[in-house]
Amino acid sequence: MSDPVGLIGGAHGPLHDGQPKGPSNQPTDGDAFRQALFGQLREVSEMRQDADKAVEDLMTGERADLEGVLLATQKADTAFQLLQQMRNRVMEAYQEIQQMRV
Repeated sequence: MSDPVGLIGGAHGPLHDGQPKGPSNQPTDGDAFRQALFGQLREVSEMRQDADKAVEDLMTGERADLEGVLLATQKADTAFQLLQQMRNRVMEAYQEIQQMRV
């Protein structure tokens, strides 16, 4: 299976810290993109965890504001959908590049 974004194996791995692994100390465009992508993944994950905690607190009675819970879950859902669309666009672009003749 091919690895279009470089997330499987290799020198960088999925939680790469963004430091380049070559002779230069300048991050490449790929590293900047990877940092931005994983930053967004972390943010979406945190939003999802916050929403889950809010729902749990509402169910146990520790929290009474239904509007806040709904807002947190909607915000997490919207962020996830946006991230999915970004992934879909990146994959479409990669597939288009693969089909180019050199």
